[in-house]
Amino acid sequence: MALIYYVTQIQFEFGALSLLRQECERIGITRPLIVTDPGIKAAGLLDKALDMLPNMAKAIYDQTPSNPTEAAVRAATNVFHDQHCDGLIALGGGSAIDCAKGVSIAARHDGALKTYATIEGGSARITERCVPLIAVPTTSGTGSEVARGAILILDDGRKLGFHSWHLVPRSAICDPELTLGLGPRMTAATGMDAIAHCMETFMAPAFNPPADGIALDGLERAWAHIERATRDGSDREARLNMMSASMQGAMAFQKGLGCVHSLSHSLGGINPALHHGTLNAVFLPAVIAFNASAESIRKEKRLERMARAMGLASAQDIGPAIKEMNQRLGLPAGLAAMQVQESHYEAIIDGAMADHCHKTNPRIATRDEYRAMLLESM
Repeated sequence: MALIYYVTQIQFEFGALSLLRQECERIGITRPLIVTDPGIKAAGLLDKALDMLPNMAKAIYDQTPSNPTEAAVRAATNVFHDQHCDGLIALGGGSAIDCAKGVSIAARHDGALKTYATIEGGSARITERCVPLIAVPTTSGTGSEVARGAILILDDGRKLGFHSWHLVPRSAICDPELTLGLGPRMTAATGMDAIAHCMETFMAPAFNPPADGIALDGLERAWAHIERATRDGSDREARLNMMSASMQGAMAFQKGLGCVHSLSHSLGGINPALHHGTLNAVFLPAVIAFNASAESIRKEKRLERMARAMGLASAQDIGPAIKEMNQRLGLPAGLAAMQVQESHYEAIIDGAMADHCHKTNPRIATRDEYRAMLLESM
């Protein structure tokens, strides 16, 4: 039986941040903890959010790292309890939103955070006690504002997923205006993350036609606008379409992702300095080539349908087009440019084999096949 579920309340428009207090009141949050990061604070976006919450008691945790960690979740949870908060506002990219989701679990559930990780059988242990969360994305990439999952680096070094419908934000405030100041490199990397979500979820074999339709439309929007948004950050049409594509990718990826993400999660845990979206961009061509022979891909002509959404002549053009796009966007040409070495392969493969995305790829990769994908991505 297919489980098809969509998803949460979304406020989507330029200026939607003005609805932040209204959404707090609707959900019943009277004393929020705002979870954000130093870059958002320095850019003045935290002040913009605070301006929308006059005369409301609130606390701030602004030290989310670029890849959220269990230590950051612990520190933010301490602020949540010390300041007697009753809700969460995540302001930032996927890192801040995922950190806030970690707090949503940790603040109301006993035991070590790893107890609730998906590969530890923890999804069923995440309950309705989760702290209510409003997500305000400031990038167009992860789509975590409408997703049931979070990716966190635990104290033991593993980069693991946490998944539950109780983690879906009660409200997503998608204001493309908040992305106008995002720099070209981050626009490109987060945009390729959105493209990877749309492509991988469309290739995943589970039956979910609504997810397929949302993913294809998101891919078409992102592919048509990522270069414009990267080259001219003030292009409002491009920013709107990239934020929509990001949201759509995450609405759809409840269907499942695949080897791009199992590799990216693993390598990102080994070296947290590597940006998740950049890794996805580099891994996509090799994984698409690997998936091409999968029965579900061939039977339903999924690569041909993606090629049409991208304006390409044939499925064989997808991999080269992604490599060319990465080059035009100024992203690394491969893993070697990010100082990844063959000596890292076995640890990367270990993590990929254990990742929750490994089994939702249209072909289940062996260690040797993962090794071949790594070599192809160098």
